[in-house]
Amino acid sequence: MLKPVLHSLLLTLSLLVASLPAYAQEEQKEIVYYGFDPDIVTNYISGNKRSLGYIRLTIELMLEDKSFLPAVEHHEPLILDIIYGTVSKQSEDKIKSLTGREEIRLDILEQLQAAMKKETGDAMIRDLLFTKYFYQ
Repeated sequence: MLKPVLHSLLLTLSLLVASLPAYAQEEQKEIVYYGFDPDIVTNYISGNKRSLGYIRLTIELMLEDKSFLPAVEHHEPLILDIIYGTVSKQSEDKIKSLTGREEIRLDILEQLQAAMKKETGDAMIRDLLFTKYFYQ
């Protein structure tokens, strides 16, 4: 009776020990945030087409690992170009709605991940956060 329980316990223990190296590798990655200074300010297409509205954003990039910081700093001009280009092409309705804001965020995120994948071989950016979002 004791022998099957002991065998089961040893099997469980050996599986746990075997999974430790994989767990330790995942733990080494440290998520960091990268922000832009100054805030991003650009125009967007206004509804009356006779004037431009403007939007001010503070964006934080959530990076998969702090080892990606030098690459993101190096590619900051490309990242900012994608952000400015995407936001400035948006309509007033999209800028001012909550669903539109989320669509813009996801669109920028997808473009940044694709650009970083092309430039560095790794998407690097896990998420993009709007920490400030003002429009007029």
